[in-house]
Amino acid sequence: MNFSHLTSLANYLVSHGVLCLRFTCKGLNVAYRTKAYKAVLEYLRSSDDYTLSGVFLAGRSMGSRAAASVTRQTDQDNDSFVQGLICLSYPLHRPKLRSKLRDEDLFLIKSPVLFVSGSADEMCDKRLLEKVAIKMKAPPKIHWIENANHSMAVKGRTTEDVLLEINIQVLSWIKEVIA
Repeated sequence: MNFSHLTSLANYLVSHGVLCLRFTCKGLNVAYRTKAYKAVLEYLRSSDDYTLSGVFLAGRSMGSRAAASVTRQTDQDNDSFVQGLICLSYPLHRPKLRSKLRDEDLFLIKSPVLFVSGSADEMCDKRLLEKVAIKMKAPPKIHWIENANHSMAVKGRTTEDVLLEINIQVLSWIKEVIA
């Protein structure tokens, strides 16, 4: 939860008037994280503290896989509460194992999806993600951070500069989707 990407993004979105709820999962498997996302989503939907017309789910790496699974499930139930999915460093495959893709949920999502990935991400080959995006039902958008790895580190660029690029892209995309 305290990855600089997520902290920076939440702070940036809040500073631009977007309500954010961050949470973490101690479990290291996708099924556990998906269950946690569902619980948080139900809390937001039923809470008397908030009146929300919809939410965007987001995650980094395995968290984005869990968010994709929940988005797929809500889309299949024709539930419009999830308005979009934001995937930071989506782990499309294991490092050096590009033959087994983690794309099954992506093909069934109908809500808009934003992928922000590094062009040198060892867990998300650029050509493979672009091929997956073409086959998706959802309107996908991919923003490549040039020369970034899975951690979004880029030689010759400061972390703050890379995070600002990510933040600007995410906010811009959210505004496009809700317009």
